[in-house]
Formats: sequence, C-alpha cells, structure tokens
Amino acid sequence: MTRNLLHAEAATRERAADEVADRLSAYSAAQASALATLLATTAAVETDHSALEAELHAILQLASTGHVTVDHVAQLRRIDMGKLPPHLIAYLTDLLEGCVAE
Repeated sequence: MTRNLLHAEAATRERAADEVADRLSAYSAAQASALATLLATTAAVETDHSALEAELHAILQLASTGHVTVDHVAQLRRIDMGKLPPHLIAYLTDLLEGCVAE
C-alpha cells in the first residue's frame, strides 16, 4: 500500500488512498497515524486534483479513528490553496480547521 501511495502515476495514488479509507477497521493506532503522516506528506506535493481529493478523504477517515494528531498531518499546511479548485479548498480548510485542529 505504501508503494502505491508513492507511485508515479496519479491514478495509482488515488486508488491507494481510496483503499486506505476503505480499510479503517484493519489498522492499529500506530498504522493509522503512520498512514496519515504518509498521506499528508504525499498530499503536500500532490499535483493531481483527483488524487489529492482521495488523499484528503483518507486522512479525514483516519482522523475519525482518534489516532491522528496535528503532528501527523502538519505537512498539509504546505499546500498552496491558491492553486486548488474551490471544492478542494473547502475540503482542505474543513480538514485543517475541523479534525486537525482538535
């Protein structure tokens, strides 16, 4: 899964992020926080909007487990919102202000 989250093809990264979100109950606390960190780091440099949306969704789902802290997703703050379409700006803002700020 890690290899696919870092894959060169955006479609593969998107599918991997979707898979993370689909398997929430399978992760231990350490796995959930590690995946959130990896997804946030990947999202911070993501150039494909569909893959970014999937990565943000997966982070939000992982955060719902209670095992993700602000430190795990700090890289999200590096995303330049000025380069995002409005729906992703809203998604990222909700994520940073809502679940991450807790």
